[in-house]
Amino acid sequence: MAAAPALQARDINKVFRSGDEELVVLEDVNLEVSRGEVLAITGASGVGKSTLLHIMGTLERPSGGELTIDGQKVFELSETETAHFRNRHIGFVFQFHHLLPEFTALENVLLPGMIAGIDLAQLRTYATELLGSVGLQDRIEHRPGELSGGECQRVAVARALAMKPKIVLADEPSGNLDTASSATLHGMIKDLAKAENQTFVIMTHDQSLASDADRVGKLEYRSLLL
Repeated sequence: MAAAPALQARDINKVFRSGDEELVVLEDVNLEVSRGEVLAITGASGVGKSTLLHIMGTLERPSGGELTIDGQKVFELSETETAHFRNRHIGFVFQFHHLLPEFTALENVLLPGMIAGIDLAQLRTYATELLGSVGLQDRIEHRPGELSGGECQRVAVARALAMKPKIVLADEPSGNLDTASSATLHGMIKDLAKAENQTFVIMTHDQSLASDADRVGKLEYRSLLL
């Protein structure tokens, strides 16, 4: 029996309304992502990549359609249940790392688990291992202002993995990095996906990042082409 997909979207629609005006951003988007797969989705600015990522991450509800993550139909949950599910099962990496500047790298990685009420000693061990896996074992006590842009983004990836989520969603993760840092980040994502059987969906303009993915889709004029 084939394993259920990590993420399955069915007929996702998104319409923004302002008075009598309607703007259709997504129309009947269908998508399946397997466990351990790295999927890159490309498309022009303003075509709806971030909107689709926000829906897949349960940060925004669609106007229609169904989203299933690890067998759970997430939009059947209440707002409180959705927030709990998101904290436990979905990791996020954005173009800007959004680390808390007053916290060390380790403390930033600990935050999702602390919010979930997990034992701090247990959290600290795994967070330290994660930072080691992204090459920052000697930088765990450094604050974001003491790290390079590429190092901050690696901390952000470690934070996204801290709850061992079913899926990690990344929105232009290398968009604010130089070429060398981007290449390091790309390789790290690919290695983590394979080593941890971790699923990544990446919205990107970066063709080199897209070419490193297992599969590439293109979002254009409301629809996703795979």
